[in-house]
Amino acid sequence: MKVADIIEKLDLKVIGGEEGLQNEITGGYTSDLLSDVMGNVDEGDVWITLQTHRNVMAVASLKEVAAVIIVKGLEADENTINQSNDEGIPLLSTEMETFELSGKLYQMLNE
Repeated sequence: MKVADIIEKLDLKVIGGEEGLQNEITGGYTSDLLSDVMGNVDEGDVWITLQTHRNVMAVASLKEVAAVIIVKGLEADENTINQSNDEGIPLLSTEMETFELSGKLYQMLNE
């Protein structure tokens, strides 16, 4: 499944990193603690978080995630969006709560 596929199915908004919309998704990870993500997220995962600051994209790039989804309608900092564009890692947003989005993504990836 590609990032572009989940955008349509989950009604996600693309904030940045459009050039990575064809990234292949291999799994998902949900966490708001950067050190947890650094130690546990896998390459190709979609990272679900409520964090909006620039360090999110630094960790996403380091771990080579497929995309980052910001929940609860929170807005990313301008620096975060710029770094998403620079790295080519899609930065997406949703109004959904973390629990709901995680469940829906899990279900999609395991169909």
